[in-house]
Parts: sequence; C-alpha cells; structure tokens
Amino acid sequence: MQNQRAGLDKQRADVAAMFDGVARRYDLFNTVLSLGQVYRWRRATVAAVAPRPGQRILDLAAGTGTSSAALAASGAYVAAGDISLGMLAQGRRQQPDLDFVAADALSLPFPDDTFDAVTISYGLRNVEQTMVALREMQRVTKPGGRVVIAEFSTPTNRLFRHIYTDYLVAALPRIAKLSSNPVAYGYLAESILAWPDQQGLAAMLSEAGWTDVEWQDHAGGIVALHRGWKA
Repeated sequence: MQNQRAGLDKQRADVAAMFDGVARRYDLFNTVLSLGQVYRWRRATVAAVAPRPGQRILDLAAGTGTSSAALAASGAYVAAGDISLGMLAQGRRQQPDLDFVAADALSLPFPDDTFDAVTISYGLRNVEQTMVALREMQRVTKPGGRVVIAEFSTPTNRLFRHIYTDYLVAALPRIAKLSSNPVAYGYLAESILAWPDQQGLAAMLSEAGWTDVEWQDHAGGIVALHRGWKA
C-alpha cells in the first residue's frame, strides 16, 4: 500500500488506494508542501461557499474532514464525502462530530436537489471523468444553489509559472520522500501539470450546465476558486 499511486487515467480504485496509503499524514504534508498557504486557501473557499446555519452542504473529496469542519463551523449541516475508505476512517478519528460518507463523485448517493451548495477542494482533478462529476454535482444541488471548486491551476505570470513548474517537477518529489508514500506525490505533480487552466475549467463548468461561472486566483494562480450556480 505504501507505494500505491494512481496514473493520469485516474482509475477510481487506484485513486482510492493511493489516498488510503497517505491518510495518516495527509494534513501534515498538505501544510508542508503548500508552505502553509493551505489555511489561507481554505478560508477563501469557505468565504466562496458562504455557508449559513440550516443549509445543507456536500463537501466532496473531503479526506480527513478539515475542509468540512471549517464549513460546519458556520452552523450548516455538512456531509463529508470521499472515495477513499482510509481517508474516511482517519477523518472519523480526527473529526468525530462530522457525518462522513463513502461517495463516488461519478455516482453520488444522494437524491436530486438535496444540497444548497456542493464543494470539492483539490479533488476534482483526481476524478476519472470530470464532466460526469460536474453534472452529478449539479444534479444533487438545489435550484439556485452553487458549486465551489478549489483546485490547483496555472500561475498567470510567465516567469512565476516557470519557477512553479520547476518546483513541481523537481522540489516537490524530493520533499515527498519524507512521506509514507512518496510515489503518490509524484502523481500530485503530474496531475497538476496536466490539469486545465482557469479558463479551461470555467468552460467545462458552463458546458456541464452551471451558470454565471466565475473564478478567483490565489497565490498568483497556483490555486483558483471557481464558482457557478444552478439555474
């Protein structure tokens, strides 16, 4: 399990097994590899979701539940969904007050029009069929509800983009050797470089039926927050 990794074809079983193998120290390495910026990005995601007491929110790729807990602090009900049973088990240990559920983004176990908002942080690029997932998220969202996607993206400055690419290709895998599953972080770098830029993801959201799609860059475009609405 320690050397499990997914390929860029993103087969669901491989992705789940890879995250099972890194669950125990996942949050620690997120902090290290983002140079501590993950906390700022999480606050921005919560602000984009704008949760309110009494609302129902689905947090996909919730992992250990750190993002879900930040949303639930508003008083909203949050379902923390993930495909990795190892991540869900770790999440239940770390966040015992949250509701964790095994949830495949390609076939969500919820009725139509269930949630006021659906969000996914740094997990959409790991889904085997992006368009299917975007349509499934729309299916379970109430009319007038919203989707918020936090994902690694493309730095807008050419020089900075070059420096960032060098970090992903060279520095990140070296740092990841300290982790329990270094090859998994090799996949992390590859999947980020293969992911669409801001405009590309916005176009996919619109094609999937989301309206008024917008995005906000963070850290010079290293991360982009996309938001859309269900008509």
